[in-house]
Amino acid sequence: MLSFLSARQSGVEDPLRLRRAQSTRRVLALELNKDRDVERIHGSGVNTLDIEPVEGRYMLSGGSDGVIVLYDLENSSRQPYYTCKAVCSVGRSHPDVHKYSVETVQWYPHDTGMFTSSSFDKTLKVWDTNTLQAADVFTFEETIYSHHMSPAATKHCLVAVGTRGPKVQLCDLKSGSCSHILQGHRQEILAVSWSPRYDYILATASADSRVKLWDVRRASGCLLTLDQHNGKKSQAVESANTAHNGKVNGLCFTSDGLHLLTVGTDNRMRLWNSSSGENTLVNYGKVCNDSRKGLKFTVSCGCSSEFAFVPYGSTIAVYAVYSGEHLTMLKGHYKSVDCCVFQSNFQELYSGSRDCNILAWVPSLYEPVPDDDDETCSVDQAGPELRDPPASLPPECHHCSATI
Repeated sequence: MLSFLSARQSGVEDPLRLRRAQSTRRVLALELNKDRDVERIHGSGVNTLDIEPVEGRYMLSGGSDGVIVLYDLENSSRQPYYTCKAVCSVGRSHPDVHKYSVETVQWYPHDTGMFTSSSFDKTLKVWDTNTLQAADVFTFEETIYSHHMSPAATKHCLVAVGTRGPKVQLCDLKSGSCSHILQGHRQEILAVSWSPRYDYILATASADSRVKLWDVRRASGCLLTLDQHNGKKSQAVESANTAHNGKVNGLCFTSDGLHLLTVGTDNRMRLWNSSSGENTLVNYGKVCNDSRKGLKFTVSCGCSSEFAFVPYGSTIAVYAVYSGEHLTMLKGHYKSVDCCVFQSNFQELYSGSRDCNILAWVPSLYEPVPDDDDETCSVDQAGPELRDPPASLPPECHHCSATI
């Protein structure tokens, strides 16, 4: 660590390398925090979590009981042991509460004053955080599995919605209507995700085993259909142009948007080049996935080599994204984990499970990292987890002051 500081001070190394190396060390030291609890509000399973990107302080959760809870993650007491309190909630007695299970919650990417939620009650709701009232409601003909707002878009306010039908629908928050429909899948849409790099690029995953990339400005269909065989002829005709050999129920771009991770019910996770659509053939081994709906996993941000956190039964499996190495299993839940979200400011992880609990995983700081005086370690000599990834560095996170 001292050599990193010295190199940064003298200008020999890029200042980002120290930051990324330290972030990597913290991620590799993640463990269940016994000193931090998240207040238990949900009476049934927790399906979805999201932390606002402006301050990284407030977290939303959505449950199978239709309840939405807003938590404050900051330790205002300054005590070692504390509980992340619920600031407010949309409970069963709330007039705008969802009737059935909430499948996705997401903060508006640029401000904490608004968030969205979607449910099995076939509605997508836009909420005013300050009044906790539904400002707008989009109603669909099919059950909603997933929705997503672009974290990078500056020229549109489109929300992509995946339903039990084969069509992807785009809702415009400015006009309050469904602007257009993307057709190409044959079965229900289980996951959708906008690229964090390009405003108009959208990825969709379906039960038809296919993953498609769209430029929503085009009217001629999708840009790419990902092929696990990279164009080579497969023995089974039905597996042609398929990303997995089962349902594809999870999507997640890397923080720089250059790669896309997908998971399927064939118990496989695959890494794709998001520009060419090429399967990078990284082998993650068996990734147990028996979810009948969308699986919400996450990827780290700001590390030397990014890490994927994937719900794996009652545990969370941690993988090195670019090498495929299975690093560890985070154990603490009593039932199946359905979602997890990464807090990039402090390299923390929060997970939600069918046991109704939300757990906090934080870096273990009990054992100090040895100094370079005792153990010489530079970035070039370090393991692959401390080296720069093959892709370019992700953009810096921009924080602005916002209040609820």
